[in-house]
Amino acid sequence: MFRNFIAVLFGLLVGATIIVLIINIDSRWIEYNGDIPFLKWQTILKNTNTKDEFYIALLIAGGFGSTIGGIVAAMIVRRAKQAYAMFIGMIFFFIAMGDILINAHHPTFYEVGIFFVFFPFAWLGGKLVDFIYRKFFGRTISKIG
Repeated sequence: MFRNFIAVLFGLLVGATIIVLIINIDSRWIEYNGDIPFLKWQTILKNTNTKDEFYIALLIAGGFGSTIGGIVAAMIVRRAKQAYAMFIGMIFFFIAMGDILINAHHPTFYEVGIFFVFFPFAWLGGKLVDFIYRKFFGRTISKIG
């Protein structure tokens, strides 16, 4: 149980780090002095309200972050690797939904797109771990542990 908790924690930390790094690519989007972007998130959303490329990058970052976070979580747990990868995607989805409900500065395509990004990409992370275990270890996930 402790191992599963650590897996989810590491998966979320790695995924969130990737998301933060990707949205920091363009300095025009985030105007701050070395703070973590989520500390001034409402200001960032107000400043980028008309910049669709920010929200496209945020969707791409969310997909990539949930994939890598799902891979990290699936590599740590012993069983139910795809379930834990999907759990990472579900947590990121609920965080994004909470952000949409709290801050009303998101475009509609982003609000709809988060469902089609977090779950499939987290599932893809679990499938990649399944493929790696089958290809390189010659066994299925259910036999591992």
